[in-house]
Amino acid sequence: RMVTQKAIKRLTAAKAKTILIAQDDMLDKVVAHTIVDPESGLPIVKANERIDDEILLKLKEARISEFDVLFIDMVSTSDSICKTLMLDKVETKEEAIIEIYRRLRPGNPATPEVAQAFIDNLFFKTTYYDLSDVGRLKINQRLGIKSPIHLRTLRKEDILLTVRALISLKDTQGAVDDIDHLGNRRVRAVGELLENQYRIGLVRMERAIKERMSLQEVDALMPHDLINPKPVSAVVKEFFGTSQLSQFMDQTNPLSETTHKRRLSALGPGGLTRERAGFEVRDVHPSHYGRICPIETPEGPNIGLIVSLSTYARVNHFGFIETPYRVVENATLSKDVKFFDAFEERELPIAQANAPVDEKGEYVNPLVTSRVAGEMMMVKRDDIELMDISPNQLVSISASLIPFLENDDANRALMGSNMQRQAVPLLTCDAPLVGTGIEGIVARDSGGAIVAQRDAKVVDADASRIVLKHNPAGVPSEKDVTIYNLSKFIRSNQNTCFNQRPIVRQGQQVKKGEIIADGPATDKGELALGKNVTVAFMPWGGYNYEDSILIGERVVREGVFTSVHIVEFEVVARDTKLGKEDITRDIPNVGDEALKNLDDSGIIRLGAEVDAGDVLVGKITPKGETQLSPEEKLLRAIFGEKAGDVKDTSLRVPPGVKGIVIDAKVFSRRGVEKDDRTSMIEDGEITALEKDRKDELKVIEDVVRDEIEQLLSGQKCYAPLKKGKKVLIAKGAKIDSKLLAGIPVAQVEGIVLKDPSITEKIHEILERYRDQRELCRMVYAQQVSRYEKGDDLPPGVIKMVKVYVAMKRKLSVGDKMAGRHGNKGVVSRILPQEDLPYFEDGTPVDMVLNPLGVPSRMNVGQILEIHLGRAAKGLGDQLNSLLEEYKIKELKVKIKKIFSDNETIKIINSLDETELCEFAENYKNGVHMATPVFDGAKEDEIKSLLDEAGVDTSGQATLYDGRTGEPFDKKITVGSMYVMKLHHLVDDKIHARSIGPYSLVTQQPLGGKAQFGGQRLGEMEVWAMEAYGAAYALQEFLTVKSDDMAGRTRMYEKIVKGQNVLEPGMPESFRVMTKELKSLGLNIELLED
Repeated sequence: RMVTQKAIKRLTAAKAKTILIAQDDMLDKVVAHTIVDPESGLPIVKANERIDDEILLKLKEARISEFDVLFIDMVSTSDSICKTLMLDKVETKEEAIIEIYRRLRPGNPATPEVAQAFIDNLFFKTTYYDLSDVGRLKINQRLGIKSPIHLRTLRKEDILLTVRALISLKDTQGAVDDIDHLGNRRVRAVGELLENQYRIGLVRMERAIKERMSLQEVDALMPHDLINPKPVSAVVKEFFGTSQLSQFMDQTNPLSETTHKRRLSALGPGGLTRERAGFEVRDVHPSHYGRICPIETPEGPNIGLIVSLSTYARVNHFGFIETPYRVVENATLSKDVKFFDAFEERELPIAQANAPVDEKGEYVNPLVTSRVAGEMMMVKRDDIELMDISPNQLVSISASLIPFLENDDANRALMGSNMQRQAVPLLTCDAPLVGTGIEGIVARDSGGAIVAQRDAKVVDADASRIVLKHNPAGVPSEKDVTIYNLSKFIRSNQNTCFNQRPIVRQGQQVKKGEIIADGPATDKGELALGKNVTVAFMPWGGYNYEDSILIGERVVREGVFTSVHIVEFEVVARDTKLGKEDITRDIPNVGDEALKNLDDSGIIRLGAEVDAGDVLVGKITPKGETQLSPEEKLLRAIFGEKAGDVKDTSLRVPPGVKGIVIDAKVFSRRGVEKDDRTSMIEDGEITALEKDRKDELKVIEDVVRDEIEQLLSGQKCYAPLKKGKKVLIAKGAKIDSKLLAGIPVAQVEGIVLKDPSITEKIHEILERYRDQRELCRMVYAQQVSRYEKGDDLPPGVIKMVKVYVAMKRKLSVGDKMAGRHGNKGVVSRILPQEDLPYFEDGTPVDMVLNPLGVPSRMNVGQILEIHLGRAAKGLGDQLNSLLEEYKIKELKVKIKKIFSDNETIKIINSLDETELCEFAENYKNGVHMATPVFDGAKEDEIKSLLDEAGVDTSGQATLYDGRTGEPFDKKITVGSMYVMKLHHLVDDKIHARSIGPYSLVTQQPLGGKAQFGGQRLGEMEVWAMEAYGAAYALQEFLTVKSDDMAGRTRMYEKIVKGQNVLEPGMPESFRVMTKELKSLGLNIELLED
């Protein structure tokens, strides 16, 4: 009979300690321990035997009244182990070891010693296996034990607890591990992958060494005879060169670079494949919160397999992703921040970052919205243990740059975060008027901008470098000066322009961590991927149908969306079988006009404007000996050998490229004499290094001189200081800055003072000065020696030339543009200013978007952005008008109303008139607003700002038609929106071909822009031509315009002669088909009339 909870309560109430059961109820119970006859000492029943009538009788006869049985109810406890041991005939430890050995090594003779050694090695020796730190950690977590992490083999307890866990799992006591939980998934970083590859290389090398040692006499061998490092280096090169995870960095803009470095992939060696990855792996899991971004992932086959780390997430040394939380003690927030991985936080109640707290950090509400094991619930405030650190903890940096993200549909937010990475850095950048407050942090951490390493003063700042003088560190290894050389118009991996501009002035003090130079797509230290433009949501003559974008002419004329793209062209001169290739200006059969921009070395000059087909680098290649025609023989006889035996293989500008040459680099093999251009480039670079060295030494000397002046000022000199016969400082003279000015720093050491401590300090300062000078000299010598060595070039290469051409790309019809909310479109028309819709004051809008692009896409964030943008622009206009009228009092009042927090108001009150005007000048084009993700501006806040800006609180305005001058019927949503130009430019995609390369076998034109190919006329196009009955046009397409070789030649002849009659011949692909059929044994012959 079942013992129920009710029965237990009744028994407890009756204070019953034992229950009598019938004899029949004891049958089939399993004995827990061996029962021994007290008189004879012989076992009556062994452990794990079932009780039957005979055993009960024996127990009665032996007068045994008490014995233990196993409690097996088949609900919480099963009889699995019990049945297994009943079938197992092994009774001793030694027998068990031999039995295991026999099972695992069936052919080998089993002796106790061999079997014991085998078991020890198999389970308990580190030489045979290694659990690793992660393995031990996971075993500890799963089995609930606390073994030391450094214990990297199994213990007997581990095996026992594993069996117990598996059996309880079989008996459905406990949940199965979730394979998609981040506690069960770890990140394998580059170092670990490289370690694994390196281990493979070392194993190969070990095998090779063993082979050599077995083949040769070991005594006569030296280490270098045995060790061949090539297997190791080959494996490492293969890893970096061909691994699926070794990728070409996305450098379109600083954000794309940062995001690429923070990417996690489930693909690659040892990972999943796109085809086999199911829905569960790709899906968002509750344990991803604060660790993996649920928004940023590619569209298409890789969705969910390639993801990004969340904003504050980090990977610990075990490879698990951790996220920070604020510690809560007794319903009060403490200042402690701790990182937790997904396993550690699984049962802890975690409050949201925006849960209301008072000044002391105590929770206001008795019940707080929290997460417990991934589920949202209300928890008592005293039970809360952790709190989110920030509302944007959930998403990645790319998604946290989208204002009003919480108002966008997830699919559009995904597109928005992905498209920000494709934004092209523009010629002039604007930080967004409506941002999220994280733009400055992303710009600083991306590495695109230059950050001051220490507190310093700006000594010199120009377009190419910034010289900073530090406060004396007192450490010889740290120089008192740092020169930051700025990157100027460098080509990125995606051909975008990487350019840095200084944002500090000479004499300015800068703090450690402050941005001193803007990088690409940064504006005053903030990420600026696009431009703030005035946008109206309205249809306009069908030009914004289906996400098309109508643009105003001003945007193009003023170069608002103009970007610079840099293309690299490379030419290599090799040593061929027929002779050496030569880079030269002397090219056969090329006129002076084509060579006008080349220098004496055959390389184009900097600043030259080039177009498609122009020669960039002149190169000639030796030709093989061919049969000469009489004309060529005559030319050779007149002009000598040179003209005939070489062919022109110069580097020319490909179609679609037009720009200015901004740089040329020449790489020469070691030992080869350098040409004039190479020497000129090297001299220029050495001059720049020399200038840096001189400036460094000057600043170091100035710092030392200032320190010495402070120490010696007012001191008396007790012995004359001489230089040769000339007395620099007389005995007893009082030392001042005028006296010291004419004395070289190195000679100050000779000044005799009364106070020995000052003399000691001067010695220390001068010692540091000498060390820094020496360090400066060594660095310079090392940099210069690099130029004397020559370059490492691949085998067979004599010289390599790289030419960089900069192209200016203005916004044109066909370019792709996008906002930050997944609202993308293609420019359909550039409209004259006078035709655009305009405001009452006559200001035209810059861009017209289709209002139907909002409701179905559900990205309402763009509407909120445009309303807040309208307020930001309106406030900027108000500040600008007050500045122009120089109304300082009103300006101060207005700024205080805009910046309402106490800290800013204190700063504003402390500013004088000039500083106030400078402050307002920064905001005259619009006041920058920050609306953080999941903690953004509310509707009433936007309305109050619109009201403050003096515009309609609906965010709409009456616009007038530029063509008629009439107002539109309804008010139109209009305001400032942040728009980016994406890296899908029409100039890169447009392509046309007249004649070009043909496929060798089929003689059809090649395909694709890269191969300068033609457009494919497929079977469906053929059907269309047949449907129109255009027989002659179709015949032309399929013969002379494709692969009719004879017909092509005849057509050219006819055009030259002026006979416009087409004579098509046999297509080459028909011949190929007949040959294919012949190879299959079918004799096909064409019968011609």
